[in-house]
Amino acid sequence: MKIVVCAKFVPDATADRRFRPEDNTVDRAGVDGLLSELDEYAVETALTVKETGGDAVDGTVTILTVGPEQAADAVKKGLQMGADAGVHVIDDAIHGSDAVATSLILAKALAKLEADLVVFGMGSTDGSMGVVPAMVSERLGLPAVTLGSEVTVDGQTVRIRRDGDTASDTVEGTLPLVLSVSDQANEPRYPSFKGIMAAKKKPVQTWSLADLEIPADQVGGSAAWTEVVEVTARPPRTAGTIVTDEDGSGATQLVDFLSTNKFL
Repeated sequence: MKIVVCAKFVPDATADRRFRPEDNTVDRAGVDGLLSELDEYAVETALTVKETGGDAVDGTVTILTVGPEQAADAVKKGLQMGADAGVHVIDDAIHGSDAVATSLILAKALAKLEADLVVFGMGSTDGSMGVVPAMVSERLGLPAVTLGSEVTVDGQTVRIRRDGDTASDTVEGTLPLVLSVSDQANEPRYPSFKGIMAAKKKPVQTWSLADLEIPADQVGGSAAWTEVVEVTARPPRTAGTIVTDEDGSGATQLVDFLSTNKFL
């Protein structure tokens, strides 16, 4: 079985994230970045399926990412966790692509990889859209079982438990298919020293749009269905108001403050 995990390189949420002033797109090259935390659950799911499936799931796990040069770090993290190989789609024309164009690139790459099981996280920590798995499944003409909080693979059948606010559903499909998992699906493993060293010898392919036979005018900012027109930096925090309750009037001061600022 060929298992492919679609992993995204995102700006570090704890770092200073910003937009590029020239085109109002997220700055992915000039900031610290990492493998999206939600995609770590997808990597763990793929590795677990491979490790626990026995002879029925005798295959490989490949990490697929799309992005600038720094996005190679997302592939590297997946390899350190235990994946077998990586593919990095990189091309200057991709910059500014929206979810529609991203799904096209991923679908073309997945078709070239001849993936049997495609695994996504529930969304990215930067865009937080969660629509790409469904878009990819539509482009590939494959079934999709999404937002799984528990995953079971039995031969050619993939079964998930999907937890809602009031009930849980069981959904299943037959390989090949597209799967996405939630942050309740597992506990992602930490790369071991052995895994970190082994990752340096694992194969990583670099593909361009030409390798995937995708015209440049079908991706990038010019082909995007949406655009960010204007960006305003968040104002710096101002000093707060300290309420000192020396005479028992603290509660009254607090109510006055909330009322004055229309919080009540």
